[in-house]
Amino acid sequence: MSTNLIKSMFTKRVSLKPLTQYRYGHIIAVHRDTKYNNSKIPFKFTKSNLERAKAIVAKYPSQYKKAAVMPLLDLGQRQLGFTSISVMNYVAELLDMPPMRVYEVASFYTMYHRKPVGKYHVQVCMTTPCQLCGANNLMDTVVSYLGIKPGQVTSDGFFSLEEVECLGACVNAPMMQINDDYFEDLDSKEKVVKILDDLKLNKHPTIGTTKRATCEPFSGPKVLKGEPLDVRNVTRKDI
Repeated sequence: MSTNLIKSMFTKRVSLKPLTQYRYGHIIAVHRDTKYNNSKIPFKFTKSNLERAKAIVAKYPSQYKKAAVMPLLDLGQRQLGFTSISVMNYVAELLDMPPMRVYEVASFYTMYHRKPVGKYHVQVCMTTPCQLCGANNLMDTVVSYLGIKPGQVTSDGFFSLEEVECLGACVNAPMMQINDDYFEDLDSKEKVVKILDDLKLNKHPTIGTTKRATCEPFSGPKVLKGEPLDVRNVTRKDI
């Protein structure tokens, strides 16, 4: 097959789309020391957070206290603002874990931010259900409004942006998470801009879905419409 023929095949198949419609790969597994994130920067839980940490660890059998690694990393992130290498090392020491085991957890889950994020951290879901419902348009709107790409922070430190996988609100797609809040059914540019405008003015936009009460179909409920099952009618009395 000639080189020109191969080139023509690829030229016909590849369409030029806006840059924001391509997947972003800004999350990396390795650590690189920076001025704001290196192991020489000390970190310890505050007195109140240390009490919270002890309460969390107490929920697990003593031989399995390493299972508390995820909530403790989250606690450290909420205190510092991101999950630095010092946070990871501190949690590893607290749980008697090899630091590498903690690094593995922190680098696997996108909920742990391994570099500083903005006051409002915008996470746009780009998994299949959201993609089918217009996540590309949602991402385009956010990128255009903020003037940054996923993995970046605005110059004023107010917003940061990240592309993430499923956030578990598929029925109300497309959606995005900002800090701890979900914003769902974002099927128009106006809805997205209104949310970001409100945050910019330090207002509190309405969280949840913009279309329905919870997550029921627009046409009404399809299941669980009858009376709840009385288990006494389907189980033996002597059990």
